[in-house]
Amino acid sequence: MRLWHGEVAIDQADEYEKFMVERAAPDYSSVDGLLNLYFQRRNERTKAHFLLVTIWDSLESIKNFAGLKPELAKYYPEDEDFLLTKEKYTSMYEVFYQKEK
Repeated sequence: MRLWHGEVAIDQADEYEKFMVERAAPDYSSVDGLLNLYFQRRNERTKAHFLLVTIWDSLESIKNFAGLKPELAKYYPEDEDFLLTKEKYTSMYEVFYQKEK
């Protein structure tokens, strides 16, 4: 599992959400090995937090998406127009148990 977090000014949050669905989601989905993709948003007074959680079938699949150092965050040129800061690293976890309904 790979997690990325970003912050956007609240007045740009709806536009960034649209960007994530229209630009980022297809990019993630184009890589074989992506099992699940979750885009999440939490609004505060002046900013919105975006959390992306991706579940992959292997570390190799993550590398096919993110590069040889998959712990480094991947950014799009458009992120410059939205993000308040750009975090350098993602968080990565090994899923050792999953319960499905």
